[in-house]
Amino acid sequence: VQLQASGGGSVQPGGSLRVSCAASGRTFSSGVMGWFRQAPGKEREFVASISWRGRRIFYGNSVKGRFTISKDNNADNTVRLQMNSLEPADTAVYYCATSSLNLIASEVARGSNYDYWGQGTLVTVSS
Repeated sequence: VQLQASGGGSVQPGGSLRVSCAASGRTFSSGVMGWFRQAPGKEREFVASISWRGRRIFYGNSVKGRFTISKDNNADNTVRLQMNSLEPADTAVYYCATSSLNLIASEVARGSNYDYWGQGTLVTVSS
């Protein structure tokens, strides 16, 4: 399984960015794709997750109402994270990860529940 993250960059506070993660290497018909982030000197933080069938979506508290995770349809192996109203606190390396398990709300934020990780893409929010 390979996960290829893309779309990071620099933006001013209040701006928007979209990052994407393309998955390959197996059929993704079950399980979830998640986004995590890690800022310098801080612990890894759960951002959002979506089931491969797209029916279950969860967000971390710090991004609710600002970020949207999506995938187009069941055959789409690319998951997108639309990030709006970005704040300097959103500056981090963003990682996508996939789990073969159908994680529930209490499980999606735990990194150890994910099997494969992408290489990360840097998002910088600064004026």
